[in-house]
Parts: sequence; structure tokens; C-alpha cells
Amino acid sequence: MPLETQGKIVRVLQEQRFRRVGGKIEVEVDVRVIASTNRDLQQEISTGRFREDLFYRLNVVPVRVPALRERREDIPKLTRHFLRQSAEVSGMPLREISEDALAALQAYDWPGNVRQLRNVIDWLLIMAPGTSRDKIRADMLPPEIVSVAPTTLQLDRGVEIMGMPLRDARETFEREYLLAQVNRFGGNISRTASFVGMERSALHRKLKSLGVTQGERPIKTG
Repeated sequence: MPLETQGKIVRVLQEQRFRRVGGKIEVEVDVRVIASTNRDLQQEISTGRFREDLFYRLNVVPVRVPALRERREDIPKLTRHFLRQSAEVSGMPLREISEDALAALQAYDWPGNVRQLRNVIDWLLIMAPGTSRDKIRADMLPPEIVSVAPTTLQLDRGVEIMGMPLRDARETFEREYLLAQVNRFGGNISRTASFVGMERSALHRKLKSLGVTQGERPIKTG
């Protein structure tokens, strides 16, 4: 919004009246304004691109909507909702989505937030191979999601694991399973522990014993 227009908005909010373009009569208004932005307005103010007086006029009751990566537990519900919605709109059969695909979606950081998730679901209904009876698997997801998913969600490790002794195979499975779950919940140990059915302290010890480091995923304790 140009600074000149911002100034006009400030006057409308302050005086609760405006004049139409080309008009001569002032029109009184009684409105409530809901404004949204995806920019850092304090930064915009400091660079002179946003008026400080307009910011304080609008910032009466601030509501912050967390990014999708901050509320990964919402992704399964949103995914199933968008699948139903897209199937209804397109007239295509509804398909179920597998747990490994949901885990991969939860591990992704979603720079485009909910709108990007909706677009991915539309893409899946068109592009995912198989019939409506086949679940959507992790390997059917778009390449940008599969490429950053934990290894255990990307590949069939059966051949490799079958060549290991039982102890090594169990440790390999546990490590990749827990790493995938930690990624799924954005590195949040409390949420991961609740989902896998472990105490948080026990999960910490298990991750340490399996050599899962913070370099593989930022681990949060909250």
C-alpha cells in the first residue's frame, strides 16, 4: 500500500468518515477493521515503508496465526479435509492416505503454509499412481517433500535389514523410526514421546543410545 494511501486510511480510522473519489459529501462510517500481513511490520516501519501511526491504529487486538510448521499436529486433519474437499470439487474418487505419507508431510517445513498443503493435495489426487482403493504412500508425494523426508520414509529397507543380525536390524529400525517421528513433530520431544507412547526422559535416553544427534534434526524439549 503506498504511503499516501496509508495516510488516507489513518484519517478514515481516526475521523470515521471519508469522501468518495470525485465526491463532495463526507460519508460517515461505523466499521471494524480486520487487517492481515505476512510481513514484519516493525521492519517495514524502520525502513519507512509503513506508517507507524497506521500500525498502532490497526494493532489494537493482535492475533498471531502460527505457521504450519509450528503446528504440525494439524497436518493430518487438514490433509484429510482437503482430500475430501478436492474429491468433491473434482468429482474424483476419494483416496485414503497412509501413515508414512502423513509423517512425511509433517516432517516438511511448508514455506507456503496451508495454501501450499492444499495445492499438494490437489496434485496428489491427479498425479498419485494407483486406483482409488490404493492408499497414497510417502513415495507418491511431490519430489520436494520426498527429498527432505527421513530415510525410513523414502526407501524400502527390507533387503538391507534382512542382511543384518537381529540386534543391528532392531537398532537400525528403532533409529530410523524415532528419527522419522522426531522430524514429524518438528523436533519436539514431548509431542514425539506422547505419540510413540514413551516417557520424555526415556525417549531422550533412547535417542542418545541410538546416536540420534541434534545435527540430524533440531530437538526441542518443550
